[in-house]
Amino acid sequence: MSNRLDHLVIAAASLEQGVAWCEATLGVTPGPGGVHASMGTHNRLLRIATEAFPDAYLEIIAIDPAAPAPGRPRWFGLDEPALRERVAQHPRLVTAVVRTPLVEMHRWGLINVGIHPGEPIAFERASPAGPLAWRLLVRDDGALLHGGALPPLIEWKGDRHPAAAMPPSGLTLQSLRLAGLPKRAQDVLKLRGIEVATEATGPALSATFATPRGDVTLTSDD
Repeated sequence: MSNRLDHLVIAAASLEQGVAWCEATLGVTPGPGGVHASMGTHNRLLRIATEAFPDAYLEIIAIDPAAPAPGRPRWFGLDEPALRERVAQHPRLVTAVVRTPLVEMHRWGLINVGIHPGEPIAFERASPAGPLAWRLLVRDDGALLHGGALPPLIEWKGDRHPAAAMPPSGLTLQSLRLAGLPKRAQDVLKLRGIEVATEATGPALSATFATPRGDVTLTSDD
């Protein structure tokens, strides 16, 4: 069973910074998102889907200054001092979340080859189309593995997916490359539509978009 890209994650120091960066860099304004009370974060979203990446979207996420601290490390490494220092300069591409209908099976598959991707945590939030519910693998330390090249796994509950309600954004994902993802992880995940290099040659993530300003490539090293 192969698994597809669900969404790309851009970490920002604030949503205001993230929106300004998106407009300046990609030439589009992100749509509305929501809040994640249990993680103390909030986001803005926009559709980037193509035939190769159906229902894919871009998430700009930041720590919510109005939310209480969650009492645990936030997801996507957002509490790590090194990342906070980097996103203070400008938002960064940090990882690619991959959708699976069998998150427990793939979690144990990774554990059995010596990779510990975290526990499946249940989340939900309101959206204009109705409540969204999902499970995501999150490590206790909140860290991303292999520089973000190991994709966090998401399993959506029910038949509602956020991208279904998003209008076209003018931004489409043309290609995605992960570098430094161990072969044993790729053998478990069987990622579809994503170029995978098992050697850590170049940035851990590289994504190229068609934008109103022409092709733009973002990398995790930017």
